[in-house]
Amino acid sequence: MKRFRLLSILLVITMIVSAFTACSPKAPAEPTSASDETAAPKTIEPKDINVVFIPKLTGNMFFESANVGAQDIAKKVGFNCKYDGSPDAAVANQVQIINSAVNQGANAIAISSLSPDGLNQALKNAIDKGVKVVTWDSDVDPQYRSIYVNQGTPDLLGTMLVDMAASQMTDEQKQKAKFAFFYSSPTVTDQNSWVEYAKKYIAETYPGWELVTTQYGEQDAQKSLQVGQSILQTYADIDAILCPDSTALPAMAQAAKNLKKDGKVIITGFATPSSMRDFVKDGTVPKFGLWDCKIQGAIGAYVAYWLAAGNTFKVGDAIEVPGIGSLKVEPNTIQGYSYTAENSGIVLLPERVVFTKDNIDNYNF
Repeated sequence: MKRFRLLSILLVITMIVSAFTACSPKAPAEPTSASDETAAPKTIEPKDINVVFIPKLTGNMFFESANVGAQDIAKKVGFNCKYDGSPDAAVANQVQIINSAVNQGANAIAISSLSPDGLNQALKNAIDKGVKVVTWDSDVDPQYRSIYVNQGTPDLLGTMLVDMAASQMTDEQKQKAKFAFFYSSPTVTDQNSWVEYAKKYIAETYPGWELVTTQYGEQDAQKSLQVGQSILQTYADIDAILCPDSTALPAMAQAAKNLKKDGKVIITGFATPSSMRDFVKDGTVPKFGLWDCKIQGAIGAYVAYWLAAGNTFKVGDAIEVPGIGSLKVEPNTIQGYSYTAENSGIVLLPERVVFTKDNIDNYNF
């Protein structure tokens, strides 16, 4: 019994000591290593950023050249740039590529859109998942991208298109020319904006001109050749054919040669120097225009990377692009859009070029 009482007393004493110990303030634990302290924010390295560069279609010299610029700047800066497109110019294909990019963990997308609104849902899904969206060459609804890398506003390129044709006309043709538009499709954003402004410019400057037809080649080389030949056969007295499309213009030139109409009809528009060099030198197309699509591709890919790296901008700011220079972010209104936001804008390419036999060998894209 005495032993039991002794054990009980010892148990009570132990409980009292434990209670006092628990209530006593504890000295702060010293960190045993740097890992115990608050970690510093991780720096995003270029090699960790994945950009998907998407053309309207693959196999076209314009888009392949733009990709050369994109890959060159990716290598220079150190980020990853995947070229992902389809040989068929279809909105459904672009939607699939966007969804695939998101599912594979892309940080940013740079896309030349086939439709002003057909990609909206896919791009919204990408943005909701943290993917940065940039457009180049052809835009989308500006609500669904941050920056559009624009080769020129509709007034710049619409005027340029008409002036290249008018500069080759006789005084009589300038008074009453019959002409046609021939380009990729009735829905593609960029080309339709240029054509609409060109129509306005013609109405103001050359009111005697008659638009006899507008045709589309769907950015298919074989179809474009057939359409080009059909225009020449249907409108035997046509004076000029305006082709603001890098597939339609060389196809139209080849159609003229096939039908022995080369040099007899004014053919002009936008395409790469490499696709038009022979036609310029043999006089089929004495004058046409474009911009440096390699520079455009480089800017598109870099701006996508720049945004994915955590950089932000407001309209009016400048973005420094390595090897190209400082580009001001203009408001969406310069493209005729009503949508405005501080984090949605347009950067313009520095220049556009008119190619002739005197300068075409200076360009290798």
